[in-house]
Amino acid sequence: MAFSTCWRCRSRASGTTFPLFRSSPGRPGLRSTTTKAAFSTTSFLSAGRPNANPPKKTSSRTSYVPFRGVKPRYNVKKKRAPVDRSKAPAVGERKALRRRIVLSNTNALEVQGMEDISVQSMLDEGSQGKVFGIPGSLVDQLRAVDAFKVSQGWGLFRRPGMLVRKETVEYGKLIEELSVKDNKKTVRRVLVGERGSGKSLMLLQAMTMAFLKKWTVVNISEGTLRSISPLELRLHTQVLTKLTPFPAQDLTIGHTAYAPIPRSQPTLYAQPSYTSTLLSKISQSNPHLSTLRLTQPPHPNTIPTPLPPSLTLSGLCALGAQDPDIAWPIFQLLMSELSAPGLPPILLCIDGLANAMQPTTAYTTPSLGPIHAHDFALIKWFTSYLSGQQPLPNGGIVLAATSQSNAPVLPSLTIALTALETPDAREAQRDPFRRLDERVLSVFEKGNGVEVQRLKGVSKDEARGLMEYWARSGLLRARVSEGFVGEKWALSGGGVVGELERATVRGVM
Repeated sequence: MAFSTCWRCRSRASGTTFPLFRSSPGRPGLRSTTTKAAFSTTSFLSAGRPNANPPKKTSSRTSYVPFRGVKPRYNVKKKRAPVDRSKAPAVGERKALRRRIVLSNTNALEVQGMEDISVQSMLDEGSQGKVFGIPGSLVDQLRAVDAFKVSQGWGLFRRPGMLVRKETVEYGKLIEELSVKDNKKTVRRVLVGERGSGKSLMLLQAMTMAFLKKWTVVNISEGTLRSISPLELRLHTQVLTKLTPFPAQDLTIGHTAYAPIPRSQPTLYAQPSYTSTLLSKISQSNPHLSTLRLTQPPHPNTIPTPLPPSLTLSGLCALGAQDPDIAWPIFQLLMSELSAPGLPPILLCIDGLANAMQPTTAYTTPSLGPIHAHDFALIKWFTSYLSGQQPLPNGGIVLAATSQSNAPVLPSLTIALTALETPDAREAQRDPFRRLDERVLSVFEKGNGVEVQRLKGVSKDEARGLMEYWARSGLLRARVSEGFVGEKWALSGGGVVGELERATVRGVM
């Protein structure tokens, strides 16, 4: 039987159709005659080639293809928002925890042989470079008057202590000199210096010496909460929310209530809440007020509340602390009583002086005009003593400290203090194209008797005594040698106390 096609054509067609029948590249003359490889499902092809990928596994589930015009549906589980089951802090609790002051650390080592500060130790020049502890009674008084600050690192030590430096002995001798009954001199001084030089701590040391000499101390702090006692620290959740800040900046940044004083020319503004708090601090920090009686009955138009005839000055402060509406008249009556002959001298302190010298504050008049800081009755009262317009009848000291970390930029205050520190500096630095505040310049006139004291770094001997105290407290592990003291003294800018603490105790440098 004859076929219409020859066998040669069929063999050629099958060779071109199936690639397995092609000749091998290595052996071109041979033709593969194996036909079962084209229909085999074994993995011999991938096994023969090491770089070949194994066959991919196919999923048994078919993909969902929606119809035209129908959106695909995806079963996506939505994550539930986490539920916060923690108790929300009370109003002001976080701010109080951030600004609280702890004066005792039970984990710190107790320094053996540390003496308590006394009048003799603050007068003796041999005490320079030594650290003395503050007695418990003085700690309570300084705590009540808000002499401690958060940035001073009191929580690092077992008990509060302070370094007696050269300026400490000078203030001790000055207070001892003014304690004489016949001496009615009033010293007015402004402390300036770079940040961390110890201006606020110098105010604390002056208040310590004044408390030891039974003076009356009135302090307007820069902006801290009153320090926390160990008993209050255990119950801080209940106590810290009730604490009220007493900063000097609150007088001008709009954090306290104010009201115009009737029949005042020019118009002055009283701050009842702040004044009542200040009266409470004066009563708690000056225990000798409980032994002084009220001698001048107030005018009935000023204080509507009748006062007992045998009322003490401490009780008078308590009345003003309870009723803010009569706080300012009671404060005026208290200062007039403290100015009576035969009473102890007065120490007036303010920290953060620039806050009390602002030409424009956050408060406004009824006609929406800005209020100058000197239009507030409490600031006006302090600046009258600082400028010498109103002297202290029984003598005393008026101290003001500037701040380099929390203070507004006031060219008038800078020029006024520079003029007192260096002669003829006011005329040299005064810009004729800049309008300065004459009310601020009038406080620091050269004839007013205001002095400017610049605090610099401690000496190397004082720095060595401070480092030895840190080492005995367990905060400094290095050996206090001459080379170590000289190195840290140089790194701290010539003994700046704040930078010296950063370089040694806190290990920042």
